[in-house]
Amino acid sequence: MDSFSGISVFIQAVEAGSFIRAAERLHLTRSAVGKSIARLEERLGVRLFQRNTRSQSLTAEGRAYYERCLRALEELESAQALVGDGQREPAGQVRISTPVLFGRLCVAPVLVELARRWPQLDIVASFTDRRVDLIGEGVDLVLRSGPMPDTSELVARRMGAQTMMLYASPDYLAQHGRPRHFKDLARHHGILYGKTSGWPIRDETGEVRIATVSSRLRFDDLEAIADATVAGAGLAHLPCWLIRDHLKAGRLVKLMPEASFATIDMHLAWPLTRHLPLRVRTVIDALAAALPPLLRVDRRKITAAAAR
Repeated sequence: MDSFSGISVFIQAVEAGSFIRAAERLHLTRSAVGKSIARLEERLGVRLFQRNTRSQSLTAEGRAYYERCLRALEELESAQALVGDGQREPAGQVRISTPVLFGRLCVAPVLVELARRWPQLDIVASFTDRRVDLIGEGVDLVLRSGPMPDTSELVARRMGAQTMMLYASPDYLAQHGRPRHFKDLARHHGILYGKTSGWPIRDETGEVRIATVSSRLRFDDLEAIADATVAGAGLAHLPCWLIRDHLKAGRLVKLMPEASFATIDMHLAWPLTRHLPLRVRTVIDALAAALPPLLRVDRRKITAAAAR
């Protein structure tokens, strides 16, 4: 067992970001933490941290060792779960990565409720639109939009699909009229995302085409586009989950039911393992219960509203 001495201190030092904070978490002195890491490095024959008086960072060997240690701890927890009585509460850290806007509006409230319900659950959420490497970056869960890669290293659970629709404010429609067909869009102003030139829209024949509109506003943030649409600046192509409250309040109106064409699948994914730790399973179950209703769209209501 001596060969495993210091591993828990090492993991805390990595996750806390400093020996001082790790010492506070473990109720040890900073000196005790430093000595434990030094003994571990000596036993392994490698340097795990690059340290100076101001900062510390993992070496390449330290990063690889940290990721393997996490996987080993997960296996130990899985073994405990298999022989446990099923009455344990979820405990420990879960690392999750989610797209920025969807994560902030839809995922974060679920995580806050989980933290309130399970005091021993420690959730670390990263809000980023970057494509995260679960295995390489030591992430437990990732929420991804779009197609999932064909790999045997991951397990993916479909949460639903984002549905993209055209919207406008009542004020804009009062001034510029309501587009009823694909060809009508050419005379309207649009608020575009990033470098896109238009929106993929299904025309009257059922063919998906790019609808080009005149535009003097381009944003790389969907929430900013939604706010500009509410302000009457033009038409916008937005996910239904983002503008739900604006629709209920009458600040936005759905347009052209035949334009509910663009759907993007959303998956929750995690590394393949023989048995999921209870803490990870708990987060998966909570998100699987909360997210599909937010993504679900009643197409009968869409058609009726857009036809008015």
